[in-house]
Amino acid sequence: MTIDCSLTVVGSINADITATTSRLPIAGETVGGGRLTRSPGGKGANQAAAAARLGARTRMIGAVGRDSDGQAMLHALRTAGVRVDDIAEATAETGTALIMVDAAGENQIAVCEGANAEVSLAGIEFGADEAVLTQLEISLDLIAELAARVPGFLAVNAAPALPLPAEVVDRADLIIVNEYEYSQLPQLKTAKLVAVTYGAEGSALLKNGEQIAFAEAVRANPVSTVGAGDAYCAALTIGLTSGLEPERALRAANAVGAATVEVTSAQPEFDPLETYLSADLAD
Repeated sequence: MTIDCSLTVVGSINADITATTSRLPIAGETVGGGRLTRSPGGKGANQAAAAARLGARTRMIGAVGRDSDGQAMLHALRTAGVRVDDIAEATAETGTALIMVDAAGENQIAVCEGANAEVSLAGIEFGADEAVLTQLEISLDLIAELAARVPGFLAVNAAPALPLPAEVVDRADLIIVNEYEYSQLPQLKTAKLVAVTYGAEGSALLKNGEQIAFAEAVRANPVSTVGAGDAYCAALTIGLTSGLEPERALRAANAVGAATVEVTSAQPEFDPLETYLSADLAD
């Protein structure tokens, strides 16, 4: 298999501030002994970085602030191999995600959108041979504009779970959600193609509500689940648009997601996507 994918990611760019603790606090509780880290993040930027490292020709459309975090986020994307010419400089501060991660890799996240509220498609052109991947950390009006303007393959990661405009559900070539998001969005039962992830159980592709492919999860030793879904989205979009059969595309995406949970970074290094096609399956 040869990766042949031009991918544009339209979405959020955040500075991640992460506190790693033995367990997640309950409401009103303080848990001490944490370790603090700062790193590049945002669902859009995570997906773009993963796509570039997996072998796609990747550009990012988004916005950052006129601050040191914005410059750091641009540097991280360039380092991953992402074209950043279409990332705007906003009047607001760079978006920020406050993350708590426990010893088992589970997390809680609060996002402050900042510059992500100023993402625009003004002056942007999309090619017919160009796949576009987006998520819901930018405005739904922008998602609807993508549905109207993108001539090629359009993938929507419906996360966080928000009701989608009907024109987006009808237009999207692929919608990607986790099991919880799928349960919260009944409108997806009529979508033409939906990928649903089930964590340690694997993932499936549904066509008009009927399962057409399934792949078991890949064994992993979780450190952090932050960014795993984003890497999965990038891998699946690349696999399907590069001509992989649905089950093989799911299997490769599962393997990429599993590799992500074994590291703390939301934008880890990856081998080319072909490497993940032979991953061992979970028992």
